[in-house]
Amino acid sequence: MPQPLDAAAVRRWCALGRESLRAHRARMDAINVFPVADGDTGTNLCLTFEAAAEAAPPPHADTAAQDALRAMARAALLGARGNSGTILAEYLRGMAEGLAAGPEPEAALPAALLGAAEAAYAAVAHPVEGTMLTVATAAADAARAGDDPAAAAQRALAATPGQLDALSRAGVVDAGALGLTALLGALWAALGE
Repeated sequence: MPQPLDAAAVRRWCALGRESLRAHRARMDAINVFPVADGDTGTNLCLTFEAAAEAAPPPHADTAAQDALRAMARAALLGARGNSGTILAEYLRGMAEGLAAGPEPEAALPAALLGAAEAAYAAVAHPVEGTMLTVATAAADAARAGDDPAAAAQRALAATPGQLDALSRAGVVDAGALGLTALLGALWAALGE
């Protein structure tokens, strides 16, 4: 049973998420082929999440998780780099909104991930499957079913080449989807500590 999604878990996620994105940064940049092969999705996600993590309240602050996520979302939006960074900022905002609805503690993670997926989709004028949006939905669906959202994200990531011709031709997974999968794995780990 994971720990509650509270401010302490959000702070742990910041540390683990930074570490995970840094570890995947070069690979994300190297496989970045959609929507444009500009080789910077990993860098953009790292810099955007760094801005978000810097805004997380300190350990001694008496802050609710949704307030911590709101602060992170605002900082991420102000520091967003590229499309993937903007989507990540909206994803964080959606997490905060999902928690602000006041779900029971056991429903906090599903509510946060559902709000995040909905906000990410809403942030894109023409959503495309096989991207970080697909991973966001898979994680939210798994959390609502009581399953491991990080494992669902991994499965959705592995399926991205079959959903986008550009990925299939290059023989890679989606770079943004890889970044969100890394962040969801870090979140799941933070909830397990």
